[in-house]
Amino acid sequence: MRGAVASGPLAAFGAAALVAVGIRIRNVFTYPADWGFDATFNWQYIYHLTQSWALPPPAAGWSTGDPPFYFYLCAAVLRALRGAGKLAFPLFTIPLLSVAAGLAIAALAYRLVRRADPEHPGRALLAALLLLYLPAHFHVSVMVNEEIVAALFTSLALLGVARPGLADRDDRRGDLRAAGVGLAAGLGVLTKLSGVLAVAAAAGAYALDGWRRRAPGPSARRIGALLLVVFAVAGWYWLRNELEYGYLQPHGLPAHQMMFALPPGERGVGDYLRVPLATWTDPQLLHPDLLHSVWGSTYATLWFDGHRFFLPSDDPGVRRLGTLTLLLALLPSAAFAIGALRGLRRVLRGEGAVDAPLLMICALSLAGYAVYTWQNPWYVVLKGSSLLGLALPYAYYASGTLTRWTERRGPLAFSVWLALAALAVSVALGCTYNGLFAPLEVSGLQVNETP
Repeated sequence: MRGAVASGPLAAFGAAALVAVGIRIRNVFTYPADWGFDATFNWQYIYHLTQSWALPPPAAGWSTGDPPFYFYLCAAVLRALRGAGKLAFPLFTIPLLSVAAGLAIAALAYRLVRRADPEHPGRALLAALLLLYLPAHFHVSVMVNEEIVAALFTSLALLGVARPGLADRDDRRGDLRAAGVGLAAGLGVLTKLSGVLAVAAAAGAYALDGWRRRAPGPSARRIGALLLVVFAVAGWYWLRNELEYGYLQPHGLPAHQMMFALPPGERGVGDYLRVPLATWTDPQLLHPDLLHSVWGSTYATLWFDGHRFFLPSDDPGVRRLGTLTLLLALLPSAAFAIGALRGLRRVLRGEGAVDAPLLMICALSLAGYAVYTWQNPWYVVLKGSSLLGLALPYAYYASGTLTRWTERRGPLAFSVWLALAALAVSVALGCTYNGLFAPLEVSGLQVNETP
């Protein structure tokens, strides 16, 4: 697909994008506002801030230990609507913010790929669609949750550093760009602690570029600008925690103690090596085999509703749809892995200015996720949405591999497009709330149920 995209594929891409956006908009008006990951507690935090701008103590509630940017943003929106007399709209407005953030991430993926590979415009469209049809992206796009906003800031920071010439001596605009990267990363840190990974990836990319060019001065200057802006934007919150409460990041708060009784309650090394067949045959996280599989559970929540916040847990049709979806999802997952390995080879050859920050965020995010799930050994923390900071690397590498597989007409290209189309249909069916399947009576898996 060199040059312009042909009218036929362009129309197909456009139709698929409209369907994905339409499902998200429909979900906003049909999905219960207090369902989803921590949604009830997040609403409580937001409502508190509509009454007073003062930050509550971290231990005041379930969500009050989280960084406050998302909650202040939502509270500001609600206050503005209240002042305008639009009391009927708040329940829809906050999820619409998440939808907008998710669409912005897809647009950033398009921009990254278009800039890096201008000879294949169809690849950029495919990159955006890969994100629009990622179930975890669908899910948090309608939930009152900070995950998608944090992923947006991480993606903005990555877009700023995934480019050649970061430490060019003559590019003074690079200093301003580094400050802009710091602003995005700082807002990410102020939204979710995982935002520090974007800071580390960006600083690492500047350092590597400066070392390769033997120009440490400009590189150090831009790292300094990055860190200074990050500290100015987000440092006050962490200093406040340390000075007032004696810790930077709260852990084991009384409000979270109800979680301590959830299964499995402990993690072993085998939990990180085992991917059971139930990942595909019965993808719900209370399945006994999935309880002791970190990556199997994560895959089931990244590509399907493993927590059952959208779909009923006892419907045989749901299990069959999950099996189909998770088998088809092996295709873009494998494409991502292959593309990332090719990117690693470019970096090792001294190339890959775009690859370095993308691979750094992948390594840091996966390592951080492994540490977090080890320290918090309960099934509820295993969420593919926690890895949405990898949205740009996934879109970039998967789209590159899939484009190579489909460049020439033939059985391979036909099979790949057919599988991707089937995956899109199955994801659309599984992510449309109250669509193919009856609405839930209770959101999420119930621990007292036997899967």
